[in-house]
Amino acid sequence: MRVNDIITGLRAAESIIIGGQAKAAPSTFTVDDPATGQPLAEVADGGTAEAVAAVDAAAGAFAAWAGATPRFRADILRRAYELMVADADRLTALICAENGKSAVDARGEVIYAAEFFRWFGEEAVRTEGEYGLSPSGLARTIVTHRPVGVAALITPWNFPAAMATRKIAPALAAGCTVVLKPAGLTPLTALAIFEILAQAGVPDGVVNLVTTAKPAEVASAWLADDRVKKVSFTGSTGVGRTLLEQASARILNASMELGGNAPFVVTADADIDAAVEGAMVAKFRNGGQACTAANRFYVHSDVADRFIARFGAAIAELRVGPAADQRSQVGPVISARAA
Repeated sequence: MRVNDIITGLRAAESIIIGGQAKAAPSTFTVDDPATGQPLAEVADGGTAEAVAAVDAAAGAFAAWAGATPRFRADILRRAYELMVADADRLTALICAENGKSAVDARGEVIYAAEFFRWFGEEAVRTEGEYGLSPSGLARTIVTHRPVGVAALITPWNFPAAMATRKIAPALAAGCTVVLKPAGLTPLTALAIFEILAQAGVPDGVVNLVTTAKPAEVASAWLADDRVKKVSFTGSTGVGRTLLEQASARILNASMELGGNAPFVVTADADIDAAVEGAMVAKFRNGGQACTAANRFYVHSDVADRFIARFGAAIAELRVGPAADQRSQVGPVISARAA
């Protein structure tokens, strides 16, 4: 299937999903192909009203979802895994189109992303507590784990599938309901994943999606809403700091995965061929657009000349091009600003 047909089928202008219903917004924003700079789709541009409506739906669905049996939730997540793997071709094409990563990297991300549904589906039935005696021996202590409520999930553009499933899957396994804001540069993959979750049997309102070109407005609405009990964000340190400041106003449970710091070390006794192979992955996977990408190299002087020569030769052989070209090993960066 051609990528234009895939995108048309997503109905991106109605990409806000609240209570199981696709909705438009008063305005749209454009998602571009980073390889060409040409527009791919017009996507619904949600704001405060849509953010609040999404929480309304998630809060309304929480009691039933939290009260569902762990096996029920596990079976749905298992189906989501199976459906996502079966849909790998479509998801790969979407990631290539809106993110620009190579087809090999995109397909690898799809399978990796699907695994979160399988893993956390299996964990859903293993929610363990603790039992013990008080120090005096006169009382018993029982600790159980319960879903916290509505979880606000905010994901980045560099892994649009994996970072979405990595947050959605544990929330659903625990019995939480979700409001999700994908990155404005790559919202189409999240929309496709929502379709998969619906097909897997996730009830209306359990997962809600707000696409937007106004991320601060949507995030602020969620963090100010007392019904939101958890926020999880992956992205830049600067944005994470702002979100933590807002979350601190009501001591909101927050998980932040922020900027990385990744040195690559080559020791004197290193296997140079293996070191070069590892360095190519560490530096150039996803075009280097990852928080774990090597950002500096420490090479022992005894092997520096050999490593530099072989690493340079490997870089020279990299094939850079659009993701649509199956021969491409590295695609474009996501935007001129990112470059």
